[in-house]
Amino acid sequence: MSTLSFPAASDFRSAALVALNRWPAGLIQRERRLALFGFCLLALLLPMAAAWAVDERMLRGANVWIKPMKFALSIAVLSLTSAWFAGHLPARQRAGRAMDWIVWLLIVAGSFELGYIALQAGLGQGSHHNVGDPWHAAMYALMGIGAILLTATQPLLAWQLYRHPDVGRPVAYRNAVLLGLVLTFLFGAGVGGLLSAAPPPPVGATVSLFGWALAGGDLRPAHFLGIHAEQLLPLAGFAAARYSPRHARRLVVVATLGYSALFAVLLAWGMGVAAIG
Repeated sequence: MSTLSFPAASDFRSAALVALNRWPAGLIQRERRLALFGFCLLALLLPMAAAWAVDERMLRGANVWIKPMKFALSIAVLSLTSAWFAGHLPARQRAGRAMDWIVWLLIVAGSFELGYIALQAGLGQGSHHNVGDPWHAAMYALMGIGAILLTATQPLLAWQLYRHPDVGRPVAYRNAVLLGLVLTFLFGAGVGGLLSAAPPPPVGATVSLFGWALAGGDLRPAHFLGIHAEQLLPLAGFAAARYSPRHARRLVVVATLGYSALFAVLLAWGMGVAAIG
């Protein structure tokens, strides 16, 4: 009678350390500019955290440095995810003009967004919904344009992946990547536009890590789910292709429909409660 054997905990730790050591170099090899940009943003979290520790100024119930830290992390994840998916392209396409446009559009738009948010934090002022004078109104409008351009890099990348597929990877995974990139733009930018036009979310977070106010109208949960479709749907596609290859395509469709349904519920909740209030 055979017995099941499991790897020792030390083996798991060793494998995790090897993966962590290879991960930065692997991303740099796949798309150097986006990887370095993402790592720089992650490094910026350290001085921002130090500023948070010594700066006691508050804005809308939160420390002024919380928002720059969240945006630095979000843009870093976007950049590193894009670097990973760029590695699915043939070398010729990675070095082509279309990829140059995607890379620099992401870097310039992301730098502008974070730069203005950090500047406003340093001044102790809000960056969003701050339109009390022509300067801040113009900068807020530019932030909206920057956010659209930033997320628009994702369907542009999806188009390149569609035109130049990595046939060595499962179709279900490739489809999940394309869907995730496109939905990040449609859902993320779509709710971002609604957020910019809606009144500021209510103060008094019930989800302290994210700052969401679940007791009142808040579109940010839907926005969060939307912009992270590019990570979560490809992960679902990867898992489906690996653990259930026969049904992988169907599982990707189910995951996409379920993801879209959850997004619609959060969107309707945020808009409905906001309208009632």
